[in-house]
Amino acid sequence: MRYTRSISIFCSIIMSVHGWASKLPEERELTTNCSNMSLRKVPSGLSPATTTLDLSYNLLFQLQSSDFRSVSKLKFLSLCHNRIQELDIKTFEFNKELTYLDLSYNRLKTVTWYSLKGLRHLDLSFNDFDTMPICEEVGNMSHLETLGLSGAKIRKSDIQKISYLHLNTVFLGLRTLSYYEEGSLPILNTTKLHIVLPMNTNFWVLLRDGIKTSKILEVTNIDGKNQFASYETQQSLIVENSKTSILLLNKVDLLWDDLLLIFQFVCHASVEYFQIQHLTFGGKVYLDHNSFDYSNTVMRTIKLEHVHFRIFNIPQESVYLLFTKMDIENLTISDAQMPHVLFPTYPTRFQYLNFANNVLTDDLFKKPVQLPHLKTLILKNNKLETFSLVSCFANNTSLKHLDLSQNLLQHENDENCFWPETLIAMNLSCNKFADSVFRCLPTSIQILDLNNNKIQTVPKEIIHLNSLQELNLAFNFLTDLPGCSHFRRLSILNIEMNLILSPSLDFFQSCREVKTLNAGRNPFRCTCELRDFIQLGKRSEGMMVRWSDSYICKYPLKLKGTRLKDVYLPELSCNTALLIVTIVIIMLVLGTATAFCYMHLDIPWYLRMLGQWTQTWHRVRKTTQEQLQRNVQFHVFISYSEHDSAWVKHELIPNLEKEDGSVSICLREGNFDPGKSVAENILNCIEKSYKSIFVLSPNFVQSEWGQYELYFAHHHLFHETSDYIILILLEPIPLYCIPTRYAKLKTLMEKKAYLEWPKDRRKCGLFWANLRAAINVNLLEIREMCELQTFPELNEESRGSAISLIRTDCL
Repeated sequence: MRYTRSISIFCSIIMSVHGWASKLPEERELTTNCSNMSLRKVPSGLSPATTTLDLSYNLLFQLQSSDFRSVSKLKFLSLCHNRIQELDIKTFEFNKELTYLDLSYNRLKTVTWYSLKGLRHLDLSFNDFDTMPICEEVGNMSHLETLGLSGAKIRKSDIQKISYLHLNTVFLGLRTLSYYEEGSLPILNTTKLHIVLPMNTNFWVLLRDGIKTSKILEVTNIDGKNQFASYETQQSLIVENSKTSILLLNKVDLLWDDLLLIFQFVCHASVEYFQIQHLTFGGKVYLDHNSFDYSNTVMRTIKLEHVHFRIFNIPQESVYLLFTKMDIENLTISDAQMPHVLFPTYPTRFQYLNFANNVLTDDLFKKPVQLPHLKTLILKNNKLETFSLVSCFANNTSLKHLDLSQNLLQHENDENCFWPETLIAMNLSCNKFADSVFRCLPTSIQILDLNNNKIQTVPKEIIHLNSLQELNLAFNFLTDLPGCSHFRRLSILNIEMNLILSPSLDFFQSCREVKTLNAGRNPFRCTCELRDFIQLGKRSEGMMVRWSDSYICKYPLKLKGTRLKDVYLPELSCNTALLIVTIVIIMLVLGTATAFCYMHLDIPWYLRMLGQWTQTWHRVRKTTQEQLQRNVQFHVFISYSEHDSAWVKHELIPNLEKEDGSVSICLREGNFDPGKSVAENILNCIEKSYKSIFVLSPNFVQSEWGQYELYFAHHHLFHETSDYIILILLEPIPLYCIPTRYAKLKTLMEKKAYLEWPKDRRKCGLFWANLRAAINVNLLEIREMCELQTFPELNEESRGSAISLIRTDCL
């Protein structure tokens, strides 16, 4: 009863908080919780705004008249579970708004009454009153709805004082009961009567009078281990003018014969709903069970829960048949460790059977049973194993709802199943079903629960479940969402806690009627395959149950623990067609850019030169200075264009060879080795010549040979001291005609660092003199030693047209 009181207090607090939230700030209510604080007196200084005050579970033993004067707005007051012995109701005279007062579980012996007309709930149960604490003031509480009473003596004269009150609930919490005047309880005018009996109390008279009192009767602590059933007792249990239609018995411990008498008594009363919770029975049998009279009963429902039995010597079949022979519609026997149930051979009226939490086996279905009106069958948490046997049993009924959860059921492919066409809801969760279970399901099924089984796939050949609207496949071993090609009407699907890595798109295409999808807590692999599923979740959060907290990536490891909605998968990396188009466009752009560079920036030429440069660089690094000096064989190497060969042969060479051939000349025509490449020949000639003469003209800069020769001489391929070039400008060259790769040549041309062939023949003598002076060197001396030579500066007259690159270094 402690929990009942706590629930009442909690409900009151909730009501007060709701009222507080709906009022203006100056009218807001205050809840003060002083429960379980070992208080010995009511605390002072309570806020005047207090409307709910909880002083339960303390050590209060006396209340003062001034304790509650400051809380004039008090509405709810709980003083239960204290040590109060005397009470003057006038203590609450200043609490005009008080509607709830709980003084249960105290030590009250006397009450001095004062009119509290606004009181709706008054609880004085479980106190030490000798007689019921009822007076005329209580009878004048016209708003009273719930009244809790206690007293060692219950007399008609006491209860008569409140006979005019129309009460909703009367609660008799009795610590002791020494006297009960028969006929007292029926005087009460209440809808519900709840009696908590003290131990070892004769409950028969109270039960009989209680059935005459209220529509709902609840009796707790029925204890009658000492058998007293007799013929006289049976006759006294015949009741007339009964009112109770709902009878609740709680914590019942009886001998079997006494329990049988209760059922016989209730069967012929006005009771339609009979429930017993926490029932214990046993003992020897003296009554003849076959004499039980099932006729003329209005009972519709019997519910037995948490049944325990002591050792007794009656056949269990008698127990089963006692209940199944009753002409009722609803029968529940749960948590009774019942191994079997027997039914009569004739058709029964049962529409609802609940045998949950027992130890029933397949033997239940091996004998034919006639239950033509059965609509609901609950066999949850038993030991059933063969699914096809259940189907054969159910086929002879009108079942609509079947609960077979928490059993050991499985189905083999070769077993036939027969179901009634009325069956629309099945709970098959927590069994051992595999994929084959879909071949043993009724065609009419609308709600199907298969969670926590061993299902790996939903067979695609299943085409007969066209009525299915709700499917629960949670806690299985599915690797993908099932398609809806065979579930056309499916609207609710639960597939959480499976092995789904990447849901396929077939589900979203075929399951357009699905309005609710729970696919959370799967080991999602957050790759491109999941992108459409993520987008669906973001667009329709109302469809995805618990989106997005239950949708977490497990793979790859770098995204483990990330919510799906926070995963970014770009379109480019996931769309293959777009990726291919992008790559093709990039390749076309690169190809176009490369072609442009090849055409306009001489990239091939640079690459060839780079290769030759690399080879030469490695070779020159291995060549010593002395070897370079010994390799010099010519004064000059002449590079020119074929278009300028006439000038070279008739003008340049004859003038250089005057004076007994003092100048040795290297020419490509006579000194190139046919077995070597052009680049190699050019490099050899440059290496063997002290200086290189380039005859520049527009034809030269466009010549491929000239480009090779000028490139290798122009760059520092050898030691820094061997860079010595003589430029002869035969014809004027516009700067824009010089290729961009000859940046240094352009610089020299801009600075006029060259010898220019004069148009005036009278100046030719000076030109030849300057040229011979630039290349005049003794080759024998060069081979023997390395010495620094400096050409004299040109005279003032020829400075403008003379060579400016006159620097001789050590070879």
